[in-house]
Amino acid sequence: MNFIDLFAGAGGLSEGFIRQGFEPVAHIEMDAYAAQTLKTRAAYYYLKENGGLDVYHRYLKNLITRDELYQEVDSKVLKTVLNREISNQSIDEIFQTIDESLENKQTSAVDVLIGGPPCQAYSLVGRARDPYNKEHDPRNYLYQQYVKFLEKYKPKLFVFENVPGILTAGKGKLFEDVKRIMDEAGYDIEARILDASMFGVLQKRRRVILIGWVKGTGLFYPDFDNYNHKYLVSDILNDMPALQPGETRDFIYNAYPSDYLRKHGIRSDDDILVQHISRPHNDHDREIYKLAIEQWDKEKKRLKYTDIPEKNRTHKNITAFLDRFKVVARDLSYSHTMVAHIAKDGHYYIHPDIKQLRSLSVREAARIQSFPDNFFFEGPRTAMFTQIGNAVPPLMAESIAEKILQILENRIERQIELSI
Repeated sequence: MNFIDLFAGAGGLSEGFIRQGFEPVAHIEMDAYAAQTLKTRAAYYYLKENGGLDVYHRYLKNLITRDELYQEVDSKVLKTVLNREISNQSIDEIFQTIDESLENKQTSAVDVLIGGPPCQAYSLVGRARDPYNKEHDPRNYLYQQYVKFLEKYKPKLFVFENVPGILTAGKGKLFEDVKRIMDEAGYDIEARILDASMFGVLQKRRRVILIGWVKGTGLFYPDFDNYNHKYLVSDILNDMPALQPGETRDFIYNAYPSDYLRKHGIRSDDDILVQHISRPHNDHDREIYKLAIEQWDKEKKRLKYTDIPEKNRTHKNITAFLDRFKVVARDLSYSHTMVAHIAKDGHYYIHPDIKQLRSLSVREAARIQSFPDNFFFEGPRTAMFTQIGNAVPPLMAESIAEKILQILENRIERQIELSI
């Protein structure tokens, strides 16, 4: 089975499909750093398949450059990543590149299309700040570009991911249009709001997962079992070396991996700790972090902005956004939602250890999103956080991919039985 990933970001959704044996035909992503991350991940899988992981590990240890890493990889693999914006002006060229990739794989058929347009345009916060409710934002209409790929490649099935706000944007009219043009393209669809915590991700993260299939094929939206467990957020933090703000400590873990990390493929025995990078913080913010941690540890209460002594406040607004400072509680089963705002400051993602008084490191944030430790994010620290915050958690993606694979394989078996 193969797939095309649109608006691919850092590749969280793609990661899940690759783990289930799907082969990428193309990843299309407009952000240069995210596209570089996709290339490096493609290099990882190529080297893993061809017995060259020692080369990848040398890259992680800064012993070779990225160009030297890529020299060890088949150029056709790297060319499957297209750093392009999907628009009316670029789409024909993108189609041409995808056609060449399909030809290299000696096929003309695309099994699955995955991806979701940038979601800020549909977010409730985004709409609250826009007096026109985002109706003039061009990102609202990127789903129309998505449908052009359905019309061109006619995949058997597609997965379209987005924030719940897409269902209510424009008083529901926008989503009605989404359904209409997908119907006109020849697909039955169903959309459900799923939470990443259902799939073993230690994070509460609600997303719309829309699945569509070619009309008349008998395909359907799969049911997902709720993943019950006794793990805590501490299971993804306890083996990480302590950091002070602005510090980086790579290559050596602080302890053996927890059962959670092993079981879910986040850390294995041969992994190398990388990108355990903490952003700098001033003393003023660290005082507030201390208050937030103490209040959680002693009372299990979240710090409100009005709880902060007046001398420590920097905002005059004490009626809205009162939860600006939030501890990632290690004694809960789930973290709160990881979003791209973590790239701007870490106030909403305070590390629970009062001795460190910092926000989460890049690697800790990636773990909350269920990215494996061997997943390397390209770009400066801010770009890494943005990629992580925007991603689909790979564990969630893998569960979806597993069900999609079962559905498609069962269909093939039925077709074989009918032909005998």
